Amino acid sequence: VQLQASGGGLVQAGGSLRLSCTASGRAVNRDSVAWFRQAPGKEREFVTAIFRTTNTYYADSVKGRFTASRDNAKNTVYLQMNSLKPEDTAVYYCATSARLILSSLRSVNAYDYWGQGTLVTVSS
Repeated sequence: VQLQASGGGLVQAGGSLRLSCTASGRAVNRDSVAWFRQAPGKEREFVTAIFRTTNTYYADSVKGRFTASRDNAKNTVYLQMNSLKPEDTAVYYCATSARLILSSLRSVNAYDYWGQGTLVTVSS
């Protein structure tokens, strides 16, 4: 399984970006898919996870601003990010899990495969 994350870039505060995570080697609708991010000097942190059932969970810091969605025909998961803030600046990673459970969705160890990351920079 390979995951290709894309869509990052430089945006001003208040702007929007849409990240994509395209899977190859496995149908993305068979897995739960999450987005994490890692800012310089910080640990990788959970952003959102969309389960196979399409139930979706968000970190409190992005709730109401970010939306995860899935396009099974394109084997791609998206992260729509609105009202971006400078503190959203980070490398964003997508990851998949075949057996994700609610109690572990925020743990990096719960995921089987990771994409290479895409950089999001939000200027003030």
